[in-house]
Amino acid sequence: MEPTAAVTRRTAVKRLGALAMAAGTLELVGPLGFTPIRAYAATAPSDIQFDIGAFLTTPPQTSDTGVQFQMPPVHTIFLTATLKRTPTVGDQTEMNRVLAALEAAYPWGATHLVTFVAYGLPYFSRLTGGLTGSLVSSHMPRLTSNTSRYVLEEAVPGPTDVSSVNPGITKLRYNVPVAIEHNDLLITLRSDNSQFLSEVIAWFGGNNSLRGQAVASPAWSSLLTFTSSRSMFAQIGLPQSVALSNGLPFANYIQHQSPMWMGFADQQTNGSGPAAICTFAGNSSAHLTTAAAGDYFDNGSVQHLSHDILDMLQFFDMDTATSTPGSDGVFTERVQYMFHSPQIDPGYGNQFIDGGGPAFLQNQNNGPAYAARTAQGIGTSFDPTTGQNEHRMGHLSCLQRSSRATDGTPIHIRNDGPGFDNMDVPDGSNQPKLQFMVFVPSAEFFRTMRVNQASLDLQNQFAVPPNDNGLERFITATRRQNFLTPPRRHRSFPLVELA
Repeated sequence: MEPTAAVTRRTAVKRLGALAMAAGTLELVGPLGFTPIRAYAATAPSDIQFDIGAFLTTPPQTSDTGVQFQMPPVHTIFLTATLKRTPTVGDQTEMNRVLAALEAAYPWGATHLVTFVAYGLPYFSRLTGGLTGSLVSSHMPRLTSNTSRYVLEEAVPGPTDVSSVNPGITKLRYNVPVAIEHNDLLITLRSDNSQFLSEVIAWFGGNNSLRGQAVASPAWSSLLTFTSSRSMFAQIGLPQSVALSNGLPFANYIQHQSPMWMGFADQQTNGSGPAAICTFAGNSSAHLTTAAAGDYFDNGSVQHLSHDILDMLQFFDMDTATSTPGSDGVFTERVQYMFHSPQIDPGYGNQFIDGGGPAFLQNQNNGPAYAARTAQGIGTSFDPTTGQNEHRMGHLSCLQRSSRATDGTPIHIRNDGPGFDNMDVPDGSNQPKLQFMVFVPSAEFFRTMRVNQASLDLQNQFAVPPNDNGLERFITATRRQNFLTPPRRHRSFPLVELA
């Protein structure tokens, strides 16, 4: 018979409904990590909701390979929700109370809690006049390249997503069609402390208790329904710990220092831009919308959220869970899939044990034309079987086709990280996930970046073998949606007060 405490906890989680998945992953992963020591940030939060650099409060670190990196909050929860009706000024007041209560219980910052609130197109469609009415149209920024288009447009299937619009695309193991979601609301919760996040989820679920104190839970029963909860974690060594704890067949092949499933760090400080460049108002390096300082949504941004299943067996070239890795899974291949070609690091003598090479490698900016060069075999390694240089492209090379300003500054802040759950997995098993979240100045900017990341145009033009083109084949996106993250001053049901 199970202990009473376990039964009580399981009953409580079951009552959370859609919030239960994130709660379960936190319970699974939380004990395997550690809480970093960070100083308290003696400053107020920025009007740019996602500008949390000052609240990480640990200076950037340098790896033993000379790479400067900055680790984000260890745990992140994504909560999506649909609205039952159009919000009122009273609902806006309640949202302000909820956010204030969170910040009173958990001081703003990675050590305690960071909260973002964002809104999908369905939310703006509910407002007076809808998307084309004067309320939305007079405040929603537009693209400078085409002023008839809003910065917020719905996500579309990527070129390598399983979808009816991509009839030739299939995946080896997880052939799951992508769903374009239609949520009104996205709440992002981030903290180094998994217990704090569990407390917030329970509070949202209606337990009226916040950090051990009696605090009324959000009065949302007549307003919204949570549709999903997703848990992401990012800490050095945590993916391998989760893999070992759960007996995953590739556990010993994951680099022990890596914060990501695929064995390479993604937290280099030069890999993301400053927060301002990702806003609608932009900065001196890039300004891609009609928004100006002082506009209602000036310090806002588009937040793209996608849910991806990772085929780690395929990444290590393992035919089955009991197979040994094959030649396409050696470090020198994997590092080219992830970064650039030719290889930027030779790895270890043993190309598999402990990842086969270091986790922290430089995020080199090789320029927007580099993917096309390597696709043609310019500067790549010689292949004796064909008698010519390899035609191949790395994930980072393709991303850089359009991800940076003319001065080289990245126009995005990527916040992707590992997940581990059974969401959308056909057989219901827990599998490694990539919970992908990025802030960009417009939905169109992300769509273009996503097309270039796949680089099917270069693959077809220069006869690049599909298994030498980046990471696309290892990743199955099952859900996508774009949201507008307003400035902090308007984060509670934006525009409602003007209706």
